[in-house]
Amino acid sequence: MGFAVFWFIAIAVLWTGFFVLEGFDFGVGMLHEVIGHNDVERRLVINTIGPLWDGNEVWLIVAGAGMFAAFPDWYATMFSGFYVALVLLLVALILRGVSFEYRGKRDGQAWRRTWDWIMAVCSLLAPFLVGVALANLLRGVPINSSQEFTGNFLTLLNPYSLYVGLTVTAICVLHGATFIALKTTDPIRERARTLGKRSAPVVAVLVLGFAVWTQIEIDRGVVPGIPPTAAVIAILAVIWLLAEGHEGWAFGLTTFTMAATIFTLFADLYPRVMVSSTNAAYSLTVSNASSAPYSLKVMTVVAVIFLPLVLVYQAWTYYVFRRRISVDDLEIGVATDTQAGPASVSPGT
Repeated sequence: MGFAVFWFIAIAVLWTGFFVLEGFDFGVGMLHEVIGHNDVERRLVINTIGPLWDGNEVWLIVAGAGMFAAFPDWYATMFSGFYVALVLLLVALILRGVSFEYRGKRDGQAWRRTWDWIMAVCSLLAPFLVGVALANLLRGVPINSSQEFTGNFLTLLNPYSLYVGLTVTAICVLHGATFIALKTTDPIRERARTLGKRSAPVVAVLVLGFAVWTQIEIDRGVVPGIPPTAAVIAILAVIWLLAEGHEGWAFGLTTFTMAATIFTLFADLYPRVMVSSTNAAYSLTVSNASSAPYSLKVMTVVAVIFLPLVLVYQAWTYYVFRRRISVDDLEIGVATDTQAGPASVSPGT
């Protein structure tokens, strides 16, 4: 049981890490059309996440793999029941990744604009779908005594889950705006700050609504309303921090907001991993959905050894690419590639 609880916490951390890190990537993807007023500026906005986005998606892969290995019954029920939503998510992630690489393969304006819109739409769709899926774990879906999902795709599209999906997507927008402000120079930096200040009150209202609705919708809660309420306060502080030019602190607080929102879902879910709306006795729990203790023990040893190495490498990546970038950097990069011959350049170049 101890290892099962550890892996529930680990999976919650992995999902939270995915939204914290990939969340600002999604925000950049959604906002590059709004903040970038021409192709050069859009390229610059996209290049803020050029060295980071693919590494951030690894958290999603590891979260899914962890569910498969530690809680195979949870994985089987969720991935079969949410099949259509997960296929749409996979398509969105694939097209989004392809758009980073393909938009710069031709110089035609129509070509680049098409891939820009694909990037924006897929960057919006991905966090929305994941938010809807995670909300349904907590709200409950029809599961029978054999741990089989008995609903359909429309079952997942209930008001609460759609609201959570919208809230998560809105946080990604604010998270992306603060990241762009942190990584760019004027005038793009100023536009990102302005957009962040304007969107923050809306996001604060949505997160507050999420806190209230979650406590009404769910008949129990380990931490009733505390994390999302703290997140609302953090969002309001973001408005002042952006106005004062403290983008680093603002980005830190949007990171906290995202983490607190996802943490709330998993904290209220425990000790269940998937709630049955058919009968509470049919719910999947940490104990009845987990792998054998020996398998969990081996997984724990592997995670303890290799996870710190992965974290150190990713932290080093962020350190190396920590400085702001400007239009001049794009021009220097293009000139260098021209002199040296064909070379790999950042997405969107």
